[in-house]
Amino acid sequence: MTYPVTTAFFAGLFALTYVGLSGWVVAGRVATDTLHGQGDDPGLEKRIRAQANFGEYVPLALLLVGFLEAGGASAGLVRGLLVVLFVARILHPFGMFAAKNSPVQFVCRGGGIVATFGVLVVAALALLVRTAG
Repeated sequence: MTYPVTTAFFAGLFALTYVGLSGWVVAGRVATDTLHGQGDDPGLEKRIRAQANFGEYVPLALLLVGFLEAGGASAGLVRGLLVVLFVARILHPFGMFAAKNSPVQFVCRGGGIVATFGVLVVAALALLVRTAG
């Protein structure tokens, strides 16, 4: 087993992104004078959900890809999965604020969701195939 250098690098990028999303939530709380929950502000609710969604999906995806990398998966597969995940997680918050049923919502939010699910499925299947034999 080798140290998953690529996954570690991306984990650092994801951590900084998460801190940025968290700061965005804090700024929204300060601007709306909301200490807990989202209050009555739909924009704050969207910020909170974008940050929480990131926190719900990214750790599992990093774990799966890290296992792949540590187990000797190709650098192209590992890098490809991580780049797709990073782009997906950056696009998603933009889609959260796009007009309902707009092309931006479809591409950013929908594309971010589909790409994230794709990374999870590909990484999970690759792990199952690698460990089944």
